[in-house]
Amino acid sequence: MRVVSAKQMREIEDRAIREFGMPSLLLMENAALAVVQEVRQLLSLRQKGLTGSKVTVFVGKGNNGGDGLAVARHLSILGIDVIVYSFAGAEEFQGDAALNYRLYQNTGGKLFTIDGEKQLRLVRISLVQADVIIDAIYGTGFRGALPSLIEGYVEEINRAQAPIIAVDIPSGVEADTGKVYRQAIIAQGTVSFGLPKLGHFLGAGPEYAGRVIVDPISIPERFLDHETLTTSVLTEDIRQLLPFRRLQGHKGTHGRGVLVAGSEGMTGAALLAGKAALRSGIGLLQMIVPQGLANGIDLALKEATVWGAEGEKSLNEHAWSVICERAEKAQALAIGPGLGQNSEFLPVLEEVLLNLTLPVILDADALNIVAKEPGILGWRQGRGPLILTPHPGEMARLCGCSTEEVQANRLELSLTKAVEWESIIVLKGAVTIIAAPDGRAFLNPTGNPGLGTGGTGDVLTGSILAWLAQGVEPLAAACLGVYLHGMAADLLAGEFGWSGFTASEVADQLPKARRRLENNQ
Repeated sequence: MRVVSAKQMREIEDRAIREFGMPSLLLMENAALAVVQEVRQLLSLRQKGLTGSKVTVFVGKGNNGGDGLAVARHLSILGIDVIVYSFAGAEEFQGDAALNYRLYQNTGGKLFTIDGEKQLRLVRISLVQADVIIDAIYGTGFRGALPSLIEGYVEEINRAQAPIIAVDIPSGVEADTGKVYRQAIIAQGTVSFGLPKLGHFLGAGPEYAGRVIVDPISIPERFLDHETLTTSVLTEDIRQLLPFRRLQGHKGTHGRGVLVAGSEGMTGAALLAGKAALRSGIGLLQMIVPQGLANGIDLALKEATVWGAEGEKSLNEHAWSVICERAEKAQALAIGPGLGQNSEFLPVLEEVLLNLTLPVILDADALNIVAKEPGILGWRQGRGPLILTPHPGEMARLCGCSTEEVQANRLELSLTKAVEWESIIVLKGAVTIIAAPDGRAFLNPTGNPGLGTGGTGDVLTGSILAWLAQGVEPLAAACLGVYLHGMAADLLAGEFGWSGFTASEVADQLPKARRRLENNQ
């Protein structure tokens, strides 16, 4: 599903109005009906009938407020007890919003204008009595911090016990960045129109938007799925990328991958990555580790073939000959989990980037070593696919900036560097971003805070390695690995909540995640 900026959505709506002849008032009416449907479902879940239920609606003067007023009108017609609080006077509404203001009043609906703190007591009473709260104060055009008066009321709304539904985007959240300056509506669900917005997935947006429900509001599909829209959110349609296994397949046809990993004190990272590769269906996994650690790793991961390269505690420049030999018959190579930051390994990375044409993943300490000479990433251009899987700190070191700068500009920075380095960037985080050198980007909706524990990044690397080895195209393999990695964590969260499970357990859930994805057709 495509994801858009506020400007892109406005352009889509304008085209639908201009080229399809769809009246803007009809778009607003369809948006309202989508929100009404969500209200009805919430009331049903709360075992409340429509007649006599109470809904409190907060509106601003813009089109988002017009949506809210249309919602209030429809709910009133259904017999729901609705009260609207407006942060604008009647004379401030314009166009379709002004018409919906008048239509709501014509139904005899209750409406109070908030012009200071004197309405606070009445609002508090309404919030205590409400079964559902609607936020239609600000829409996708909002930027910056909430005005102090509205901010105070937003605090009251967030303290209410009733579920909050945000119209298009929670008030106080920037639609393009997900940034929240001081305060914003914390919604249980957000009904978005046409297409989801970037702010639903970036920055703090996911914490405030809750469950995002997308309604096309009758905009024709050709306007919503246009080639100029280059950012998408991954969905279950990603199942189409799963490789087909033939009945007569065997380990030789299921892909051969090479994993270069491990150092003293960090063999666990190598084992987790290897386990994840095996759990993701790789046919043959060959691990290259320091000679001094090879026996222990061989015993711990019996299903892999372990090759020791020179080095008791960490790999050094002599590892290249072993890597070159093992990579000759492999379909993919991953370097980095638990590798250690021995600067003597840098020449090996240079050789890999220059001389190997198979897909290469650089993760963890491989990225930290490259960060000492980031210019070598340019050596890879035109020689073979390259996937980089940094967390924000590693991305900051690669880019020569602070982690805060990375987090404030995740999407644009990922895309910029993917183009510059001609590589696929997997920027890990609460919503992992997969950026491609052709300017496309994919946002991953799976996963939860339980992934914030040591070793889960190594599991992701092993999974991507396995999909590459099985013949999945590099960009698709990155997307598939990220989606299933998050889905595996979601399966665990269903049992344990958002904490307490381990990276090893995430790896163990990968086959279940794949199977569930296959079956949800």
